[in-house]
Amino acid sequence: MGKELKYEWGEGVFTLLSWFKKDRVKNARVLVAGAGALGNEVVKDLALFGVGTIYVVDFDRIEISNLTRSVLFREEDAFNHRFKAEVVAQRAMEINPQIKVVPIVGNLFSEVGLGVYKSVDVIIGCLDSRLARYQLNRMAMRAGKTWIDGSIENLTGVVKEYTPGVSCYECGLSKEEFNIIMLRTGCADVVRSQTSQGRVATTPVSASIVGAIQAQEGMKIIHLDEYPDGKLPFTTLQGKMFRYEGLTNTVNTYRFASWKKNCPAHEQWENPLQSSLSAKHTVKHVLEELKRICGTDMIEINMMNNKFVRRIISDKPEKEFEVMIPESKLDDYISANAELRKLSYKTVFHKDFYENIDDSFPFPEMTLESIGIPMYDVLRVSTNKGMFYIELSADAQNF
Repeated sequence: MGKELKYEWGEGVFTLLSWFKKDRVKNARVLVAGAGALGNEVVKDLALFGVGTIYVVDFDRIEISNLTRSVLFREEDAFNHRFKAEVVAQRAMEINPQIKVVPIVGNLFSEVGLGVYKSVDVIIGCLDSRLARYQLNRMAMRAGKTWIDGSIENLTGVVKEYTPGVSCYECGLSKEEFNIIMLRTGCADVVRSQTSQGRVATTPVSASIVGAIQAQEGMKIIHLDEYPDGKLPFTTLQGKMFRYEGLTNTVNTYRFASWKKNCPAHEQWENPLQSSLSAKHTVKHVLEELKRICGTDMIEINMMNNKFVRRIISDKPEKEFEVMIPESKLDDYISANAELRKLSYKTVFHKDFYENIDDSFPFPEMTLESIGIPMYDVLRVSTNKGMFYIELSADAQNF
């Protein structure tokens, strides 16, 4: 049995702040995407503030190079190749034992259910690539949530805030930037290994400054509904950009909002229907239940984020490999297989995949999770009565 705590976190400290609402913060939920240098700083600050529940999403493992600017990592973590998300969660709860920090080791786009995004008050992006930001923006917009983007390079740091109806990351991309992202996602029928990201020179100072601003903005967003009349005691960065330049010791805030008509990222999956379904259920069971919920026998689940790959076929030599895994697992599968790894340097693999699941799916006893639909996701279901959004509500208890 754990040691009984005889104090309340932050009592007599944060309560001195005129705008700080203790219960609001204690009941708040924040998702932090990325557990590197920025993620370390953001989670540390949120833990110190006493944010009740923090989700940390990252699929990477700790390397020695991370130690120079990641306050929550230790040398033994790198030697043991521990997952960043798990270590950040552990250390944050050592800082503040009164909060819950949930690590999610996986891809933020294909392995974190939309229900998780919809359940939080704010999303904080601590990412290092355009592709990851593009994907996070899509999830945040579907969930109708504000997300706070941070980036660092050398002594420079930038924070931007994206809110549905105000500003969108995808709307602000140039044609060249968008084409680079599309190149990285690859064509639908060809496997392309993820190109390694080149290391960017950063410092612990720029990480701590940018991470602190992101955490501070997160605290403001958490408190927005405490002021329904709009008379805020603070100013947010919604539709703005904060820029810190350490070389010249300058700080500036600019208007930075782009919201273009008909941008495909703007679709919001509002008011999904709750259900007794789980990602642990079989495809057969889910299809039958969806027919009942939607009142029709014509049902198709769209695998928007993660196709199910039945087999891959190499060009030279001509050979088929049955894999039976979600597309998000394919690169790791190829890397772990000696024959496929050797071939991947010489040839491309064409995919035999399913991007829609209906009664013709040949593996009805597989679970949703095994074909690439994560826990607590929201299913986009096409029917002859129109589009339905169905939440896998039975998974909520796991989060």
